[in-house]
Amino acid sequence: MHKINIVCVGSLKEKFYKDAQDEYLKRLKKFCQINLIELQEHKLSQNPSRQEIEKSLDNEYAQILPFLKGKVIVLAVEGKQESSEDFCKQMFNFLDNFSIITFVIGSSYGLSQRIKKDNYLISFSLMTLPHHLVRIMLEEQIYRAFTIKNNITYHK
Repeated sequence: MHKINIVCVGSLKEKFYKDAQDEYLKRLKKFCQINLIELQEHKLSQNPSRQEIEKSLDNEYAQILPFLKGKVIVLAVEGKQESSEDFCKQMFNFLDNFSIITFVIGSSYGLSQRIKKDNYLISFSLMTLPHHLVRIMLEEQIYRAFTIKNNITYHK
């Protein structure tokens, strides 16, 4: 069975996000061993300086580092935008070549460049999106990829 980790900085607080996540995680368990890892987001001042943000990202990097297993796919605004079909092909290419793939979603301030520099970057939009919403979108796209691969009517 395929193994997929989703490493997220921060946790979902709103019920509607939690409900959506629970639904997609339930659906995904039919196709893969899915592991959601939520890490604590560092608190910053109301108007943090660039230095404060960089220090926070470095601290988050140290938290994320132990979970970077297999092929690492980072969600970042500067990443490659793909169609659902291309995402499916790429995801299964990685799953065919690695025992595990790990998706990483940063905090509202992003991720350390150290995570981005050596890993595959994808982006869901050029627009700024809340990282909580991106998490749900990622889970949905992983599910969609499994339905495409298995010829299950869902993707149109």
